[in-house]
Amino acid sequence: MRFENTELETVQVDFNRLEDIMASHGLVLAGQWDYERVTFDRKFELKEGTYYLRVLGYTTTGDVGASEGNIQLMKPLLGKHYYPHGVEYGDDEHFPESLVQTCEKILKDIKEEISQFTV
Repeated sequence: MRFENTELETVQVDFNRLEDIMASHGLVLAGQWDYERVTFDRKFELKEGTYYLRVLGYTTTGDVGASEGNIQLMKPLLGKHYYPHGVEYGDDEHFPESLVQTCEKILKDIKEEISQFTV
């Protein structure tokens, strides 16, 4: 599921600031980066299954490996994990309404916080 109208895809922010903001909302970078791309995930374990809120971005300047540069965010995703295949984001997936509302609130809060620091 792709979250539309979050306006996160219009934002560029300093990598270090972004990493701090995402961590404060439970989204972790872990090993999901290369020198030009980042992926922040938050895991939700519900009785209906395991889900991931994912926010992706790419560098417009600098280098993630050097912990510097500006990150252009992309539209956030919500996916369901299927063992052993991985996470599916398809339109035919069912997502609990309470989870969708929680994710929308998290994304709104992130947008508000990031907007203070946009490049």
